[in-house]
Amino acid sequence: MFNIREELSKLPGSPGVYLMHNAKDEIIYVGKAISLKNRVRQYFRESTVKTAKIQQMVANISYFEYIVTDSELEALILECNLIKKHRPRYNTMLKDDKTYPYIKVTNEEFPRLLFTRQMKKDKNKYYGPYTSAAAVKDTIELLTKIYHMRTCNRSLPKEIGKKRPCLNYHLHQCDAPCMGYISKEKYEILVEKAKGFLDGKYDEVEKMLKEKMFACSENMEFEKAAEYRDLLNSVNAIAKKQKITSDEFMDRDIIAYAEEGFDAVVQVFFVRDGKLMGREHFHMTTAPHETGSQILSSFIKQYYSGTPFVPKELFTSEEVEDIELLEKWLTSKRGTKVKILNPKKGEKEKLVELAAKNAYLVLSQDREKIKREEERTIDAVKNIFDILGIESKNSYRIEAFDISNTSGLQSVGSMIVYENGRPKRNDYRKFKIKTVVGPDDYASMKEVLTRRFENGIHELDEQYLSFNTLPELIMMDGGRGQVNIALEVLEELGLHIPVCGMVKDDNHRTRGLYFNNVEVPIDTHSESFHLITRIQDEAHRFAIEYHRSLRSKGQIRSILDDIEGIGPARRRALMKYFKGIEEVKNASFDELIKVPGMNSQAAKNVVEFFNKD
Repeated sequence: MFNIREELSKLPGSPGVYLMHNAKDEIIYVGKAISLKNRVRQYFRESTVKTAKIQQMVANISYFEYIVTDSELEALILECNLIKKHRPRYNTMLKDDKTYPYIKVTNEEFPRLLFTRQMKKDKNKYYGPYTSAAAVKDTIELLTKIYHMRTCNRSLPKEIGKKRPCLNYHLHQCDAPCMGYISKEKYEILVEKAKGFLDGKYDEVEKMLKEKMFACSENMEFEKAAEYRDLLNSVNAIAKKQKITSDEFMDRDIIAYAEEGFDAVVQVFFVRDGKLMGREHFHMTTAPHETGSQILSSFIKQYYSGTPFVPKELFTSEEVEDIELLEKWLTSKRGTKVKILNPKKGEKEKLVELAAKNAYLVLSQDREKIKREEERTIDAVKNIFDILGIESKNSYRIEAFDISNTSGLQSVGSMIVYENGRPKRNDYRKFKIKTVVGPDDYASMKEVLTRRFENGIHELDEQYLSFNTLPELIMMDGGRGQVNIALEVLEELGLHIPVCGMVKDDNHRTRGLYFNNVEVPIDTHSESFHLITRIQDEAHRFAIEYHRSLRSKGQIRSILDDIEGIGPARRRALMKYFKGIEEVKNASFDELIKVPGMNSQAAKNVVEFFNKD
């Protein structure tokens, strides 16, 4: 169990983002903080005055997690990305990317520096986002004055010499490329210097501004000196670059680790389309004398063997063992070139350092929690496989099936998936029973299993991503009868997968497993037994919810359904057009024929139906 008071004491004083979860494991709130320790504690401090909305949110918090960043600015951008991805219930007043200013260097023969609040996939170069719009504008003004960048919107070189130069030329703030007074080559040199400044190479500009400021001061030109001082302050403000968002629109995973003894935590940051969208940490048990290079290599092989998506780049905190072989393997999985890089400087190195910092925090603060979670999940499923004498070759994938119906009506089947002792909800599947009439659970289960594994065999050949991963163990909600149905289907399809039944006692509670024609007892106090119970309950819940949703849909009817030629599409169109049954009832033929999707016969049928008396 997650002890909130205990976890609050472990919070760092660093800036970062925190994510509040409810009992259903849903993210209900995402927030940022200068100090995670101070901010998150406020939610649970009784002396803190809270709004009704915050009180309601806190009452629903089951546990929280956090991601450490290097600055509040990074936390701000990451918060925005995570809110957009998860859409938490209590994040109502949201701001999107347009709230953050960027500097755009246009892709023109004579480029300009522009202020923008949107970063698009075009050929322009973007810098940012930044927190201060004023600082951005000051920086554009600064670079315009220093490097004489043009600010006009003339189409050059097409319009060179067609108009007189603007005021900036006469103020010595532009070299008038619009008049051909500066060549394209010399102008490009100035643009590159401006880009260098925006990339963080601003020592030269700082030195120049300080020299001019002091020179003006010595000459008693205090107004000019103050102007240079203000511009210098703007330079210092905007020089605080953040690393969370990149203008490269790249998909990459950033991988770092922390280890102590035989325990290691690998932290992965997922960057999608240039934005850090989330992170995950993985606990590993290391071998004696294993190097960081070997730890990362082992992780990459194990993790990417089971994930359908491989990004274009992997950034790692150390050089990886067998890097050429791994790149070749990942490239074959992705279908295009994949690179594994170990950044040594700049923004990319800082991202890796950030991942390593988070890995260390997880290892040092959450070791006990990780071990407890492993006992509930991976250790529990390993014990189940050991008891049954089954060897896992991958991720201890278990699939469980259940049938739900009401007196044989609207029968449905459910398939749930657990990997490494945790539910893998993306792989859950629902089945409407098509070939069975009446309450025949065995026949319904046979149909579900046949459809699932026939699709699985087909997709293994076609390399699809839906059913192509076969389970290492099948769990049936029942005893001998359900197990035999599963074995019969597998034999017909030529598959060899172990099958066991989750046997219940007279009180409908799980008591053990039925495997190889015998009932295998399980210690009811063990984590393995609790995992079996969770799997059985989850399969039942998933089937019941699907069946309930179908029943609800079947109960939705309208008087319009009784009119010949009015199906669901025309019914929706009529209700949208007229806003109510009474308006439809009183509508004339000419009014009805104007409704999208209606024809003359359908309109005639509606008129006759409501006027038949």
